[in-house]
Amino acid sequence: MKMQKHKLGNSGLEVSALGLGCMGMSWGLGAAADPKEMISLIRSAVEKGVDFFDTAEVYGPFVNEELVGEALLPFRGEVTIATKFGFKANADGSGQWHELDSRPAHIKEVAEASLKRLKVEAIDLFYQHRVDPNVPIEDVAGAVAELIKEGKVKHFGLSEAGAQTIRKAHAVQPVTALQSEYSLWWREPEVEMIPTLEELGIGFVPFSPLGKGFLTGKIDENTTFESNDFRNIGPRFSAEARKANQVLIELLANIAKNKEASPAQIALAWLLAQKPWIVPIPGTTKLHRLEENISAVNVVLTADDLREINEAAAKITVQGDRYPAHFQKLVGR
Repeated sequence: MKMQKHKLGNSGLEVSALGLGCMGMSWGLGAAADPKEMISLIRSAVEKGVDFFDTAEVYGPFVNEELVGEALLPFRGEVTIATKFGFKANADGSGQWHELDSRPAHIKEVAEASLKRLKVEAIDLFYQHRVDPNVPIEDVAGAVAELIKEGKVKHFGLSEAGAQTIRKAHAVQPVTALQSEYSLWWREPEVEMIPTLEELGIGFVPFSPLGKGFLTGKIDENTTFESNDFRNIGPRFSAEARKANQVLIELLANIAKNKEASPAQIALAWLLAQKPWIVPIPGTTKLHRLEENISAVNVVLTADDLREINEAAAKITVQGDRYPAHFQKLVGR
């Protein structure tokens, strides 16, 4: 079946119904994968109908943008590449990127560097990675508006921003998409975010739509992660939380069985059924997982299926915070 297309809100930007999150290929989930294999994987995704790819300067740093740029060079003009600005390296040279920097001059420097690494003439979608409390969002939106006028950026996005910030930014430069976590085990966006996006005509790009791998059903309390896997510091990935949260996997597995699908496919199909302007970006480093995820667009959940999922999920309290406290304070500003 042909890959469906989704429009990101009122922006006119139309992309494949599922994108590909590329971060874990280089950073964050243990050792980096082999770049040649990842280039092949990204190109396979294009051949299978995926045309929306997500990266950021801090993934690596820098190497993930370079990887994505190299992989997609043969498809320039046929695919949409999203990248992000808003962090700076710590002055101590430690390679840590916890400090925020969304000063307009810095945004423009990042854009120039990202253009070179991605090997493109314009960045399709340029997200502010996290809201910088030291820089008015109007100034951030204004800087991106200038880059759009110069033809260096096509669309403006925000990541993990709060509703008021989105409104202020959107008044200066229309926001094409918000990127934040959303899945069956993180539903907070339904409270304020999704109604705000719907009202303003902004698309939604959920990252970690499979709960950082948990919703695949392949992780339990005995799973161990590599030392440099960020799930080691996530409260939701403590052994106790993983054990308690298996009840959600059992729910997905039951529905998956009836649909002749996998739990991951049900989790993605559920997201796709929420709004026509939602485009999840599951990440993977494995071809069979890529194929499994892409096949989720063919899984049809009826109104009865969705009601059953929602009623069952409402009885489940997911254990553990999404982020450790120092990361959580960067979210929803």
